Amino acid sequence: MRTGIFLLVVYGCSGTAHQTTINPPPSPETKGALAGPLCTARTCKCRSAADDAGVPDDPTYKRYEIRMTSPQPLWVTYAGGQLYKSAEHAEDCFYIDLTPGTVAMELRASNPDGVSAQWTVSELGTKTKSWYETYKFNCGVPGVCSFDDLDAAKREWNATRRNLHDKCGSTKVKSVSWDTGHAPDQLHPSELVVRFTLDIYKHVPAKPHGDPTCGEGRATTTEGEDPATPAP
Repeated sequence: MRTGIFLLVVYGCSGTAHQTTINPPPSPETKGALAGPLCTARTCKCRSAADDAGVPDDPTYKRYEIRMTSPQPLWVTYAGGQLYKSAEHAEDCFYIDLTPGTVAMELRASNPDGVSAQWTVSELGTKTKSWYETYKFNCGVPGVCSFDDLDAAKREWNATRRNLHDKCGSTKVKSVSWDTGHAPDQLHPSELVVRFTLDIYKHVPAKPHGDPTCGEGRATTTEGEDPATPAP
């Protein structure tokens, strides 16, 4: 049984603080396995209904939607895969299957005149056919990301209880941090790298997103799970 305290560490930026040299952005391509009927080898359509994205063939996996919104290119990289949204689309979605455990992710935006980026990660509940709002990072959509926006994101995540954005889901987000590159006007960074880890639990949520009774605890836990995990 896992025990311990997960620390949420967020490094925001203000003014010229914490600007650093950032490597060039990744290659403009999607690599790795995509999942479900909405996807081809390298692209996916965004779902229009809750069950459009299908469910994993292997029940030990969980399905996630990665949605990127921006007039600019955006990337998401993780072990075994890279997702790329080009400037041709204002919004792109990708569906991937992950196993319980920890998965490190890195989000990237790059634009010399200032970045504009929103990423959302959602977990599919296979029992409830409900999507859980696991994580959202928005800086500059609509508009241009500023250091003030990043300060607001820092305050929001400092207030997130137990690293769980959606109390009805089974995925926590921990170790959130970011770096910014050069800001020509000292207000709007031209490079943004956001890092975090998904902590995916084995249990399958049994309550839909938004159920007011989520998070009230559970009488028993499955072996290997955190006893503090909210009731599914």
